[in-house]
Parts: sequence; C-alpha cells; structure tokens
Amino acid sequence: MADAFQLLKTRRSIKPRDMGPPGPSPAELDSILTIGARVPDHGKLAPWRFIVFEGDARARAGEVIAEVFARKNPNAQIAEVEQEKRRLSDAPLVIGVVSFTRPHPKVPAWEQELSAGASAMNIVTAATALGYGACWLTGWFAFDRDVLEGLGLKADEKLAGFIHIGTASNSTEDRPRPALSEIVTRF
Repeated sequence: MADAFQLLKTRRSIKPRDMGPPGPSPAELDSILTIGARVPDHGKLAPWRFIVFEGDARARAGEVIAEVFARKNPNAQIAEVEQEKRRLSDAPLVIGVVSFTRPHPKVPAWEQELSAGASAMNIVTAATALGYGACWLTGWFAFDRDVLEGLGLKADEKLAGFIHIGTASNSTEDRPRPALSEIVTRF
C-alpha cells in the first residue's frame, strides 16, 4: 500500500525527448493495456480503444502527420515538415487513446469521455509503476480530422491523447504543483 501511495504522490511526466529504449516488453504492454481498460465505465460501454505505435509504426504515423502538415502549410520549411515526421519517434512506444461516445439514456457523452481520460491516466500510472517514463500529450495533430483519419480513426472518434512510454534517459526536476489552499474549498 505504501509503495502504491508513494507512486501516486510522486508520479510525474517525462518528456518524450528524455526517453529512449528499452520500452515495455510484450507482456508488460499487455499489462499496461489491461490496466488502461480497468477504469470507471458506467453502463459497461467501453467508450475507448487503444492504438499501439511501436517500431516502424511510429515513423509511418509521423509520415501521416507530416503529409497533412505540409498540405495545410504550403509555405512550411523542410525542417518544419521533418520535425512533424518525428512527433511519435522519441519514445520507443506510443499508445493512442481513442475516445468515442454511444447514445445511452443514463450515461451522458461527457461521462463516457471522462472514462477515456481515466483510461489514459491509468496507462500513464501503470507504465510509471513498471519503472518507465510516461507522458500524456496531444498537439495540433491530435485534433486534426485528416490526421485522425490517416491514423485509422472513424468520423465519430476523437483522440484523448498519445501516451509516450520509454526509459528515462536523465533525471528531471518536478514542476511546481498547486497548493491545496488554492484548489480546495469546503461546502
């Protein structure tokens, strides 16, 4: 219990550029995804799914991102397009958390979207518990319909974010956290 509490108390994001190999093993990845699916889900709707980007898939996804960027930014410099190609290439593993909603008389769309967010956070926490660095990011391409379509999302699906997972290459300082006096009120 103390170890789990300490993990939750000290967990922090590691920037993808500060990650490298190795990433999770296939068994560890299965555990991470299993934990990602173990979240509050009223109505048992499973309003999320996962896309795993590892190996060549990271570069192929980067090609999709760069192609859309270049098409929508015809005056972009070559270096800018090349930077877009590398969006998912720093960490050895990236998990896309896809969110979608289903009509339900008792479970509003907002609650289903929160379930997808909880899933993303569980993935981050599970990876951290296994000793990996993890970071939940979005970026312009997470909201661009052309990119999402190129990554295989359906018209009614959104991307809750990309979870980058790898081995931290150096230690980083924690960021300031809000004081409880600034975020807590009593009713």
